[in-house]
Amino acid sequence: MLLAALVACSSTRTSSAPTDLCSPPGVDSASALPANFDAAATDASGDRYTTANIVPRSDIDVGALDLVTPGTLTVGTLSDAPPSICVNSANVYTGFDNELLRAVAATLGLRIQFVGTDFAGLLAQVAGHRFDVGSSSITTTAARRDLVGFTNGYDFGYFSLVVPNGSAIHGFPDLTASTRIGVVQGTVQDDYVVNTLGLDPVKFPDYNTAYANLKTGQIDAWVAPSQQAQGAIAPGDPASIVANTFSVENYVGWAVAKDHPALLDALNSGLDAVIADGTWARLYSDWVPRELPPGWKPGSKAAPAPELPDFAAIAAQKPPTEQTAAQPKSTLQQLGDTFFDWELYKRAFPDLLRTGLPNTLILAVTSGVAGTILGMLLAVAGISRTRWLRWPARVYTDIFRGLPAVVIILIVGLGAGPIVKGITGSNPYWLGAAALSLLAAAYIGEIFRSGIQSVEPGQMEAARALGFSYRRSMTLVVVPQGVRRVLPALMNQFISLVKDSSLIYFLGLLVTQRELFAVGRDLNAQTGNLSPLVAAGLFYLALTIPLTHLVNYIDRRMRTGRPDSGTLDDLEQAIVVEGG
Repeated sequence: MLLAALVACSSTRTSSAPTDLCSPPGVDSASALPANFDAAATDASGDRYTTANIVPRSDIDVGALDLVTPGTLTVGTLSDAPPSICVNSANVYTGFDNELLRAVAATLGLRIQFVGTDFAGLLAQVAGHRFDVGSSSITTTAARRDLVGFTNGYDFGYFSLVVPNGSAIHGFPDLTASTRIGVVQGTVQDDYVVNTLGLDPVKFPDYNTAYANLKTGQIDAWVAPSQQAQGAIAPGDPASIVANTFSVENYVGWAVAKDHPALLDALNSGLDAVIADGTWARLYSDWVPRELPPGWKPGSKAAPAPELPDFAAIAAQKPPTEQTAAQPKSTLQQLGDTFFDWELYKRAFPDLLRTGLPNTLILAVTSGVAGTILGMLLAVAGISRTRWLRWPARVYTDIFRGLPAVVIILIVGLGAGPIVKGITGSNPYWLGAAALSLLAAAYIGEIFRSGIQSVEPGQMEAARALGFSYRRSMTLVVVPQGVRRVLPALMNQFISLVKDSSLIYFLGLLVTQRELFAVGRDLNAQTGNLSPLVAAGLFYLALTIPLTHLVNYIDRRMRTGRPDSGTLDDLEQAIVVEGG
């Protein structure tokens, strides 16, 4: 009833077309440089990493770059941080970072392929040669440089302190141990709050979730990249940016494996080239038009300074935003706005149906069938009289049931990926399905084992008394009865597989390979609204609820048999008459 009421509430209110945050806002949205920087942080003399010059383009051998796919730059990126990195309404990976890298690749004569992944695994995937380049507004830090190499900077990447309007927090010094500070896990903002401020933040998986918690009062402050903070705060929102910080040394660059110096040189050369021909300035003005901080410019130290519009003057000419007093909303209305926007439902359903649903079913069915077969073998081995079968089965089960699903998926995908790339073509889609199968087998094996061992010993004794061997007794008598008893548990495991299919996004997927949750998350990033995730959840419900009722029906029929209709068919009637 609550769901129906919220959807009805959403469908009846008047709303404009959803904003696509993954589109270039244009130079008219220019902003001036914030005034509250730490002056010492902007000292360009502290920059130890920007190269003095670059390798000339004529000296770069594109054929010797040791790319994952020769002639193609394979790029790991994200989809949830517009306008820097995102998937637009045409299902294309774009944003300032990716469009600039596309231009650099064209300068080098390379094709480019973007693959979506999660930031938690991106740098490890670059270091492990799953991707040639990591493009994700990555702020370079000393810890990250220990794992991967970085190009020269193409953006300066300051970050902002966002608080509710009327908050007593006016700057970073006001943050204390009692302040609930939101950050996205694994980001440079997370590192800044923990290691520079010495505080314990509340960690979120993405920017939209963090900002939603700030607006609803679950956290007191949000430390975020400036682009994401400015893009998330809509006119009339009860939050504002009160402070910013920046370091010249910790600029934003593309990540490259440390043992690929030739690729690093090529990207640096291409970056200087697009700066010199004005491409960087054009893309920067379209996507992230804001005044550059003092002492910083993109590219190598030898690159020319880009010619940019006077963003400060453009920002000063914009009329001040009129703040109108909004009528307070009820809790029901707030929930409807955040989770049940019917226009976004209609926008999400086509992609969820065309792309998300087929991939979810392929992954779940494939891993379910393979996991069931392997699980049955594990169950039989686990109760075998031979310890050389029993012990390995139990060790396998203990390991795969004890490790988190994400860890198994990363180990299989990143560990086996380089070994079988000749078969998979460096596409981890089926490695993800294999990881889910191995994970499911451990649980399904225990389900089968418990079902088999629940069969009364007398069944085995009766079968042996009839002359059956141990193997035939197990195959024809014990195992079928055990399987019938565990059908509900097996269906629960399959339902879990349907939901766990979303975890293979950590391995990196093409747009066409996204499952339901990934499709919903991408549209969530485009719009800043959580309704697309709820729409994806409805598809999961549409899959799991019928399966639950189906297995309950089958289980009931197997336990009670066909209902007695109270009438006899013709054959039964003839037998009765003849017997009489």
